Amino acid sequence: MVLAAGASSRYGDDPPKQQALLPRVLDAVRASSVDDVLVVTGAHDVDTDARTVACPGWERGPGASLRCGLDSLAEDVEAAVVVLADGPDLDPRAVDRVVAAWQSDGGEVYACTYGGVRLHPVLLARAVWGDVPDEGARSLPARLVECDDLRSPGDVDERA
Repeated sequence: MVLAAGASSRYGDDPPKQQALLPRVLDAVRASSVDDVLVVTGAHDVDTDARTVACPGWERGPGASLRCGLDSLAEDVEAAVVVLADGPDLDPRAVDRVVAAWQSDGGEVYACTYGGVRLHPVLLARAVWGDVPDEGARSLPARLVECDDLRSPGDVDERA
């Protein structure tokens, strides 16, 4: 799941950062082992061939957008990997690592770390989907998956 719902006010809107950065993020996700891709939109529409869901409550925070996406997943989906549309340097191996960690020991929340800093991707097992607060999954305790040997996904807020 790619969260692309924010206003991107510091970046500007011609095009909004979701549209500008989303292709690179989608390429990385599609190069990983995940089965499907869902893009959660909100403030801006995006032009993509990926499946999308619009979140009318996106202004409440990233958790609201995340819950919209989780609510739209099929009942047989056991876990969701979450990445951000403004993380264009996402490495597909980081996605694969959180999936492998979850498959190995069956925990509920996993997050990649880069140099000891918790970032994305994050994996959420279905058991915690109802626990996501408006501020997002960052407040949920996570098992950390070290990705120091990979590049951080980045977090683009302003146009270069």
